Amino acid sequence: MAIRLIVKDPDPVLRENAVQVTKFNSNLHKLLDDMADTMYDAPGVGLAAPQVGILKRVVVMDCGEEFGGLIELVNPEILETSGEQYGPEGCLSIPGLQGDVVRPMNVKVKAQNRNGEEFVLEGTDLLARCIMHEVDHLNGVLFTDIAVKVYREEIQGNGGR
Repeated sequence: MAIRLIVKDPDPVLRENAVQVTKFNSNLHKLLDDMADTMYDAPGVGLAAPQVGILKRVVVMDCGEEFGGLIELVNPEILETSGEQYGPEGCLSIPGLQGDVVRPMNVKVKAQNRNGEEFVLEGTDLLARCIMHEVDHLNGVLFTDIAVKVYREEIQGNGGR
């Protein structure tokens, strides 16, 4: 497993549509493992393959144990959304910025696991927000494209330096 370089905006790969995964093999397993290591090292709660320069429909996320810990989504497809939540988002590919984004409160997504087996995941609150954010990455959409307001992240410690 390895830490991969996170692509930063305005790299054009972040604006591309990722392609479906068709081979569920050791290369995909390594990509998923590397993406999880990269996400945890950053640290972040989600990472999509385009953020490491790979145009494949692959996402990893970890919104905490209350949401199931590490989740891997291959070829995710949003089936349903409902409700609404408004809150701050950031992105590992856009360091230093946050934005207030309206997202669904509930999301149902169909995906495949690392072995190609289909499953359905239902997420609410933070997990719903994370699913939508990461699926947007697979479609070339950044949170800054849909944010109601974008602002500089507050710097913690060292007197703001």
